[in-house]
Amino acid sequence: MRIRPIAEGDLDELQALARETGVGFTSLPDNRDFLAAKIASTVAAFEERTPQDQRLYFFVLEDEASGRLAGCCAIEGQVGREIPFYHYRLGTLAHSSVQLDLHRTIDTLFLSSDHTGDAEVASLFLRPEYRGADRRHERNGALLSMMRWLFMAEFRDRFPDKVLAEMRGVFDEHGRSPFWECLGSHFFPLDFDEADKLTGLGQKSFIGELMPKFPIYTPFLSEAARACIGEVHVHTRPALAMLKKEGLRWEGYIDIFDGGPTVEAYIDDVRGVRLSRRCRVEVKTGMLERSPRPRWLAATTGMAGFCAAWLGRGPDAEGVVTLDEAEARRLEVASGDTLRILDTEEEA
Repeated sequence: MRIRPIAEGDLDELQALARETGVGFTSLPDNRDFLAAKIASTVAAFEERTPQDQRLYFFVLEDEASGRLAGCCAIEGQVGREIPFYHYRLGTLAHSSVQLDLHRTIDTLFLSSDHTGDAEVASLFLRPEYRGADRRHERNGALLSMMRWLFMAEFRDRFPDKVLAEMRGVFDEHGRSPFWECLGSHFFPLDFDEADKLTGLGQKSFIGELMPKFPIYTPFLSEAARACIGEVHVHTRPALAMLKKEGLRWEGYIDIFDGGPTVEAYIDDVRGVRLSRRCRVEVKTGMLERSPRPRWLAATTGMAGFCAAWLGRGPDAEGVVTLDEAEARRLEVASGDTLRILDTEEEA
């Protein structure tokens, strides 16, 4: 398994992935023209033909044995520069009465664009058959999630100070969002899927036009809707756990449609960025001994032809990492080249 940038020939497979993502996965709608434009945007970004604040770096996880795309992930260079990027910010208003000697604090939701200009890690999806404890697919999700930190560390000057990730919110067994049913549905003459599809296609201006500009008092929401604030979809819990391990934290921002949390951090504080380092490559013939569980993550250091994969071993005392021929072929490197590596189990 290896990570590489998406290519123009991946359109059919990308659309198949989009159809499997399910409700609430706004960044990968099942729209062929939109997906083709996403691929074209990624190609231009990796060729550095677009401004840094408009770059989308979209990656796919490729199964070498079958040629299938097992999953995907992405990095937005900066959000909100061309299309407004909205959240609710959870806040507090205080009310008091001297006459009655009463003081109350009430949770509120404010419509905000506070994250404009931040980078975003997004679109992480792994096909069900590539998940789980199967030895061949062990840690595929971690590979998809963590390789983005190596990319951002290697090309640090292309990114701003902060990074965020939007987490999919809670849905019931019928695919309905209690948060949307209680709040958003009253302001948009659309059902959730329609509104969700529009935002996924980049049509977000209606949010600022139709949502209330005044704070929303959360006690007015139903109990089911309040329970969704800052909570994630059951399938999103592993992804959230990995992001928290890297140092991203919830600071009170939620998705305006499903109430899912937005986690964030300063890029230089992210564990994978801080602990990754460059090592020189030495390639040896034959099969080399490998650790039983993937631990060392490696990524190439060039924008063109970037790829990432697990390694069977870490570097020696001199900072040289030895690869067998299969690993070298997977990463398209030779002796004397450089890799950025990360010990994913090293304590921060």
